[in-house]
Amino acid sequence: MDIKKLQTLVVDALEDVKAQDIVLFDTTHLTSLFDRIAIASGTSNRQTKALAASVRDKVKAAGGEVYGMEGEDTGEWVLVDLGDIIVHIMQAPIRAYYRLEELWGDKPVKLGAAKRKNTAEGEAAAEPKKVSTHLAAGKKAVEASPVVEKKVSARKPAAAKATTATKKAAAKPAAVPAGKKIKVGVPKATAAAVKALKASKPKVAKPKADEAPVKTVIKRIKKSEE
Repeated sequence: MDIKKLQTLVVDALEDVKAQDIVLFDTTHLTSLFDRIAIASGTSNRQTKALAASVRDKVKAAGGEVYGMEGEDTGEWVLVDLGDIIVHIMQAPIRAYYRLEELWGDKPVKLGAAKRKNTAEGEAAAEPKKVSTHLAAGKKAVEASPVVEKKVSARKPAAAKATTATKKAAAKPAAVPAGKKIKVGVPKATAAAVKALKASKPKVAKPKADEAPVKTVIKRIKKSEE
């Protein structure tokens, strides 16, 4: 298996089980036994064992070889031998005591760069998507000739100015010369309505007072005086 693909599998397997402080070093200039060494920390015996099992299973599933595993009994320091890569999974106190980074860590490999490079190579090998030449040519033609857009943008300010001027003219009353009287006439429709209302008003005659009771009262007064 390619070393770049193998190191990507190892880092992914460690990240899947939440390994801490993952580092990867190039050891080709130090020894011919292996090309890479990976170191990661686990918080407990159970996690270190789970990390080792994750690396083993993921490499085997991808068709890689696992040559051996050591330290699974205690879980303090588990070593996974993948041939080209040696993976050391350690608890924090053990890692701090042995300091493997000082022995093998003079040439670190950036994990993000290694993974991105491996992914980019896989995407480059894939067949590129086909794009319709007619659609591409039409899009380029539209983008290259913004004539319509210029015409529309040129018309908009003129229309806006005309509308504003019309509104201002309607809002301002016409100027009246000094000393000149203005006749305000009543609209014809209103005058006709007033005349019709007056014509339709019924004439009510004043009621005549009943004179009989008054005459009776006067007669009684005259009799009393006699």
